[in-house]
Amino acid sequence: MKRVARIIPAAEMTAAAIDRVVLDAGDRNRRRIVMAGEKGTQFLLDVDKPVSLRDGDGLVLDDGSIILVTGQFEPLIEIAAGSALDAVRLAWHLGNRHTDVQIIGDKIRIRRDHVLEDMLRGLGAKLFPLDAPFDPEAAAPSHEHHHGA
Repeated sequence: MKRVARIIPAAEMTAAAIDRVVLDAGDRNRRRIVMAGEKGTQFLLDVDKPVSLRDGDGLVLDDGSIILVTGQFEPLIEIAAGSALDAVRLAWHLGNRHTDVQIIGDKIRIRRDHVLEDMLRGLGAKLFPLDAPFDPEAAAPSHEHHHGA
C-alpha cells in the first residue's frame, strides 16, 4: 500500500493531484489512517504525531504522486462583530467554552450550535449561516506541569 511521505501546505500546493480525499474538519486531524481517494487511490497516513490537514493541502505519496485534501462542506455560522473590541470579547466567550473556531479576515466561523448562536446574538454579534469547509485554528499545545508539595 502506498504511504504518505510528506505533506505540502495548501499555500505551497502547485503540482497536479492524481486524486482527492474529501474530509470534514474532524477527519483531517489524524495520526494514522488508511484512506481512499475519490478515484480509488488507497494509501496510508502514518505519522509520529497527529497532524491537522487543511483544505487544499497535498499528500505526497511514496511514489511521488499527490492526493489533494479537500475540506467537506459543513454547516457553519460566520460571526461579525461591531468593532475589534467586540470581536475579542466574542472570541473570549467562544474560547471559554472550548469551541473550535476559524478566523477568516475579521470574521469568526464556528460549527452550527443553537446554544452558542443564542449567546452570540445576546452579545450583539451578527450571524450568517453558510456551508463551507471548516479549518479551525490548531489547538494550543498542552503542557503538563506539576505542582511542588
